[in-house]
Order: sequence, then C-alpha cells, then structure tokens
Amino acid sequence: MKFLGNVLATVIGIFVFIMIFFFGVILIGAIFGGDDIVAAKSDSVIELNLKEIKNDYAGKYKDPWVTKFSGGKEIGLTDVINAIEAAKTDDNIKGISILNDESSLGLAQYKDLRNALESFKKSGKFVWAYANTYSQKEYYLNSVANTVYLNPAGDLDFKGLSSEVMFFKDFQDKSGIHMEVIRHGKYKSAVEPFLENKMSDANREQITALLNSLWTTISTDISKSRNIPLPKLNEIANGLLARTPEMAKEQHLVDIVAYEDVYHNAIKKALKVKEDEDYNKISIADYTQNNITTALANTSSDQIAIIYAQGEITGGEGDVNTIGEGSMRRSLQEARKNDDVKAIVLRIDSPGGSALTSDLIWREIEITKKVKPVVVSMGNYAASGGYYIACNANKIFAENNTITGSIGVFGVLPNFSPLANKLGINSEQVKTHENAPNYSPFVPVDEKFKAFTLEGVEKIYNTFVSHVAQGRKMTFEQVDAIAQGRVWSGTEALKLGLVDKIGGLNDAITEAAKIAKIKEYSTQNFPEYDKSLNDLFSGLPFAQSKEAFIKEEIGEENYKLLEQVKRFQKLKGVQTILPYGLNIY
Repeated sequence: MKFLGNVLATVIGIFVFIMIFFFGVILIGAIFGGDDIVAAKSDSVIELNLKEIKNDYAGKYKDPWVTKFSGGKEIGLTDVINAIEAAKTDDNIKGISILNDESSLGLAQYKDLRNALESFKKSGKFVWAYANTYSQKEYYLNSVANTVYLNPAGDLDFKGLSSEVMFFKDFQDKSGIHMEVIRHGKYKSAVEPFLENKMSDANREQITALLNSLWTTISTDISKSRNIPLPKLNEIANGLLARTPEMAKEQHLVDIVAYEDVYHNAIKKALKVKEDEDYNKISIADYTQNNITTALANTSSDQIAIIYAQGEITGGEGDVNTIGEGSMRRSLQEARKNDDVKAIVLRIDSPGGSALTSDLIWREIEITKKVKPVVVSMGNYAASGGYYIACNANKIFAENNTITGSIGVFGVLPNFSPLANKLGINSEQVKTHENAPNYSPFVPVDEKFKAFTLEGVEKIYNTFVSHVAQGRKMTFEQVDAIAQGRVWSGTEALKLGLVDKIGGLNDAITEAAKIAKIKEYSTQNFPEYDKSLNDLFSGLPFAQSKEAFIKEEIGEENYKLLEQVKRFQKLKGVQTILPYGLNIY
C-alpha cells in the first residue's frame, strides 16, 4: 500500500509540475512577449483571409492582465475595414488578394466589406480573387474583384437562397419532453417548431419575403460588379448554369479558370516580379494590427463613442459574443458623462434575447439621448430585442440585407410530465395558497399559471410596441400592424419606417457627427469588459474538450440539433428574440 501511495504521489506531483510549467510559460510569454509588428514591404499585396474574423468588434478588457493574457492581437471587422481604407493611400500596397476566402461573417458584414473594397479599387489599385470552390456567400464577396479566378477542378454555388426550419412536435409526442409555449404575435415562429410539425402560412410568407429581399440585394451588387443584367443572373441561378468552372466562365461569373500557381504568376507579372521570385505579401491580420499600432492619433478633443452590441441579449456582464446589461449600461453611462464624447453610435448585431435586459438597455439609451445624440447602425441582425434597444435612437441605419423588426414576445417552459408518466414517476405538490408553487416541469401546466404568464407576455408586447411607436413617431396601431413578430430586410424596414437610412457603420458615424455639429473627431470603442482571468481561461482548448468530444461522436449536424433544444431549455423569463434560427444557404 505504501508503494501504491508513493506511485500516486509521484503521478500527482508530475501533474502539478506540468500545470505549473504550462501556466508559467503562458505568464512569461504574456509579460515579456513583445508585440511583433509586421510592416508592409514595398510593392506588397494584402492577402484578405477572414477565417479568424468573427465580429465587428474584438473587444477590450478593464483588467490589464486579462488584456495581456488574451494576446491583444484580436481584431474585428471594423479594424479590417479601417485598414483597407488606409491601404488606399499606402504607397507600399499595390493590391488586395482574396485567396480561398472562408468566413463566418454575415451578409450585412460582407456588404460593408464589399463597399470598402469598391472604394479601394477606385484608388487605382487592384483587387483579385482566387478560390478552389466558391460558396454562394463567398462568391458574393469575391465578385467585387477586378479579376475572379476559379480552380479547374472546383465549382461555384450560385442557385438563389433557401432556409430550413426543423420541427419538433412529433419528437415531443414520442419522447414525452414537451415545450410549453406562451406567445404574442402570429409571426412569432421561434417557438413554432415546438407547436407544429410543419411550417405555418404566416411563417412561410415572412421567410419567402425576407429571402427574396435579401436575394435582390445580393444579385444587384453582383450585377453591378460583374456587369450582368439581373434577369440573366436569375436565369443562371434558376438553371444552375454556373455549376462547373467552364460554365461559370461562360456566364461571366468568373474571368479565368486556372490553378493557384497561375494566379500567383499573374500577380507577379502585374507587379513586375520575376516568375522565379516571390512577391511581397502581408496578411490582413498583420496589416490591420500594424495600422492599429502605427496610425496617427487624431488630435481633436471631440470624440464619437462607438458602442458594440453583439450576440444574444442576456443578463450579467456580457462579452464580445453576448450583450449583457452590465457592460452595455456602463458603456452608455461612461460615454454620456464624458464631456469629450459629443455623440454615440450604437452598432447592433443581435437576434435579441431577454426582454428585461433589452428594456434596461433601452432605458439607458433614453436617458443618454437627452444629453447627446445616439445613432444606431444595424449589422447582420437587429431583430426583436436587438430592435428593442435600437428603436429610440435619434437615427437608425441598416444595410439592405440587415434582418430587423421581429417586434414580438414569447415564453418557453420545458415540461417533462409526459416523459415522467411513461417512466412511472409521479410528482405531487403541497401548498399553503392556491398559487404558491413555482413552475414545475414534472407537473402538467396549470391553466391559471398559463393565463398569468400570458398576461406578462402581453404586457411586455404592449410595452415593446409603445416604445417603438414613441421612438419612431408612429401610432400604436401602425406599429402593431407591422409587428406581430414578423421580420423584415433593411430594404423593407426603410419603407415601413422602422429605419431612417440605408448605410453602414461609417455612414452612421458621419450622421452622428452631423447631428452633434462637429467636423474633426476621433472615435472611441466600447464596451470595456469587466472580466477576470478565470473567465478568460474558461475558453482555453482543454475547456472545450467536452464539446469537441460530443461533436465527434454524434456529428456536427446532430450537435446543432441538440444545441437548439438545449438553448430553448435554458431561456429564462420572457423573450424578445428572432422568430427562428435562420440558416441561409
């Protein structure tokens, strides 16, 4: 036994040593590891690889140690677009190469990026694109290039848009796991998959209208870039007439069908570099980091605060992927009280979430705009709670393909009583008063409880509509007619009066400066997240091992299905959230 004890102590000692060594290396690297700035050499080409760019804003932290351990190298799409703007006048940069682009960015973000690349081309510098295969979303971005290459063995996906919605009613009946739904709004179809086994006419109507509007924006931009009439593009999409590289070239969607080495040789020729020599390249990440570090500071004392609201709306502090009341309200208060800040731009990319948190942020904006102007810029989504926190701004900007609106409310309560009965489990409650028990998932839902909850849903819906009516200078009835949980594209939202102008973040910043009556200004990014080292380390690779293991065992698609069910089980309180999980193909 003593021998086994010594072996166990040795194993534990080795484990502790490894952990101390691991964190020691990280600590030393964080303290002494300098930021290596990569500068662009003469006659360089920027390689636009967006794989690691996920959000408009990469975030920053109050705690300098958290900033140090996070690496400080994260960049957001806004940083990338600013870098592309700087590259227009950078004598070292001759062009941009979009090479095998893969990205998780959304359509509205791609729209912003396309605008930046269009502006870059006007400087006289080139934008070229090459890919082994083009997904439809990737082609939307790549089509902005002066010259588009495609691998001879590759393919191009150009077929129009579609969306798929999964329904769980039969699954609930078979499993005994039931989701009790309380909602307002005939279009509030976020919960429809738990009520029906097929799509309602109202849901099909809104999805069809939304997809058609989004497709109009995409195809119009491609039409302008490729000089192909819209009817011809629709003909190509309808007949899959660009499904092979040769067909894509014949339809003028691509310019050259060739392998990657031919693409690079063509760039060398354009730069007058010998074929046996390499041309100078710099990644967009390095160029952006260099631009952030070396950009000349604006000496103007006037500032515009840009507050980023990204992800689902939840309680708590929030982070770069979730909108929390803590960081959002603190950012608005800091910007409001800072005399140098003359205006605020709220950049929203959110499908919504908690109704309570949305209202708390709305209130903070209401207080703030009495002191200085607040302009909203909508990204991929500003739906439901995302629109709730936008509706009282002085001006609202959206892209044509921004998904917005969804003015509606619902509640979801998981109920396992049918499953419990199947398994022979019986749950009984003892109470002193009629409505004393909390909601139990193991007892059939009481109709009185349902009525009280619906009363709360109706109250929040009326509050939501009233806020929109007040902010948009409309009547309650006018808002209610376009609400009911229905989603709209930015193009349709403009016609309905839900937004003021079509444009991106820079357009919103320009408008904010105009309202504040300032000409020279700098920008300051918010929020600054109040995170600890424990919060940071929870995201390290070994903390994700469970997720990776489950994905490997059941597959990516099954994992997404599991996550969707799990997500609805976690929802607390009444929700103002996008009416469905929208995956556009």
